[in-house]
Amino acid sequence: MQANRYQDLRAWQQAIELVGQIYSVTAKMPQEEMFGLKSQLRRCAVSIPSNIAEGQGRITRGEFHQFLGHARGSLYELETQIVIAAKLGYVEPANRDGLLTECRNIGRLLNALIASLKQSVPHRKASLPTTDG
Repeated sequence: MQANRYQDLRAWQQAIELVGQIYSVTAKMPQEEMFGLKSQLRRCAVSIPSNIAEGQGRITRGEFHQFLGHARGSLYELETQIVIAAKLGYVEPANRDGLLTECRNIGRLLNALIASLKQSVPHRKASLPTTDG
């Protein structure tokens, strides 16, 4: 399931789309939220595809697995912030529902990718190759 390029991963592609949606929704937030919830939402959204890309660029599958976990953590954080923003009246219910649906879809893709890597990653700590004989 691992792609040669992170841009080929559906999870990354959909996470990039979600970033655009989050930026659109947060553009309508009040100015006083510029350094609060608005900034938090944007940082979390950007963190998801960024962690997928960084992990795919790492040397081992174990490292990729770790960064996918970071991406999933950011996704869950984003879901929580979407709910908070909606409760505060900054996000319309229809937008909230659409964003949360996108988050769930990305979560399923991340979970599938994580599961595929778990099958190929030994449960012991990997050792780095040595130069001695």
